[in-house]
Amino acid sequence: MAETLIPLEDAQAIVLSQVHGTDVVEIPVWQAAGLPLAEDATADIDISPFANSAMDGYAVRAADLAKASTDVPVTLSVVGHEAAGHVFDGVIAPGETVRIMTGAPVPEGADAVVKYEIVEVLDGDGNEGSHVSFSAPAKVGENVRSAAEEAHDGDVVMRAGEVVAPAGAGLLASAGYASVKVHAAPRVGIISLGTELVAPSELPARGQIRDSNSSALMAEALDAGADPVFFGIAPDDEQAIAELVHRAVQECDFVITSGGASAGDYDYVTALVRREGEVLFDRISMRPGKAITFGLLGGKPYLGLSGNPAAAYVGFEILARPAIRKMRGFAEGTRPVQQAILTHGVKKRQHRRFFDRATVLRDPETDELLVTEAKTQNSALLSTMQRANCLLRIDEGPCDLAAGDVVDVVRVDLPEGAVL
Repeated sequence: MAETLIPLEDAQAIVLSQVHGTDVVEIPVWQAAGLPLAEDATADIDISPFANSAMDGYAVRAADLAKASTDVPVTLSVVGHEAAGHVFDGVIAPGETVRIMTGAPVPEGADAVVKYEIVEVLDGDGNEGSHVSFSAPAKVGENVRSAAEEAHDGDVVMRAGEVVAPAGAGLLASAGYASVKVHAAPRVGIISLGTELVAPSELPARGQIRDSNSSALMAEALDAGADPVFFGIAPDDEQAIAELVHRAVQECDFVITSGGASAGDYDYVTALVRREGEVLFDRISMRPGKAITFGLLGGKPYLGLSGNPAAAYVGFEILARPAIRKMRGFAEGTRPVQQAILTHGVKKRQHRRFFDRATVLRDPETDELLVTEAKTQNSALLSTMQRANCLLRIDEGPCDLAAGDVVDVVRVDLPEGAVL
């Protein structure tokens, strides 16, 4: 009897349908950089609350300098000095000017600022009590930043779902936010399955291997925006696996195991989910990572990945990462895809969709993107994934690609939403 393989898009849709935004927490605004807001942020004042100088210079009445020229310069009396935080309380009258620093409020009566470098100091030090000379007219509004140029009181400065950039943290602070609300990092429980596994710190005996999947998956979960928690290595024992998985389900928002997701003799974890919860799929039409189980256990999403390191990595990238991003409130959950030119031929005989580890580079002579597969696609190898910056995506069905063909590559080195 032929096995039933679910299409990848169906699998992705099922996973996303079972995850939801995490609880909303409040964090310092500077810690929100890189995260989407959980609610709109509105300004509590005009930003800036006053018209201010765009540079160091002299605040003037433009009308006073209307006829200024090199041959007939205009002399004004300096009646005050303004720096940021130090306000000139008077009103500039005809024939007067105020020395002003960048960011300081433009004094009442002034409507332009002339930069310091083109003003000649006739006497004194250029500050109050001095006389200065102008040899060119000034336009109304010149070098003046208008009040409320950034936002008005009550304006939404950042929408819910918008990712806060470092500059955005400053914008939020200007709007009155010392802290903002975001979705909490989902706790993702990681479990490695297999009697043959030992901790990375241990020297494997014959028949044993070090557990590399937990480190890779923990790193992937952290990079996706989760709070990963390692629950340990479970041997191929039904009770031991059940104990770890139950504990993870109780303590986490999402549980991921690697190993045991196959039709082998020790696939206890899929049987556990099928018995106590619901298995929504257990085979996907893709390579690597055909044998992937997804379901619900204790109302929590559970993902069972292959024990082969590269297959587990790709499975996480394609299924778990978009789910984690949705839980954190990100609007965009898929890595950017771009087209590149194959540097060599690729033959594919299977019907499954392939995600081959590859490297894309830009040809310095033609400026075209060139993609080269890793020499081996052995799913037990992580070194090829470490050195890859993309996954060469080959859609369902047999094909015979030649050097020079244009193909799609998934850029695993770039964040979701990146514009290529």
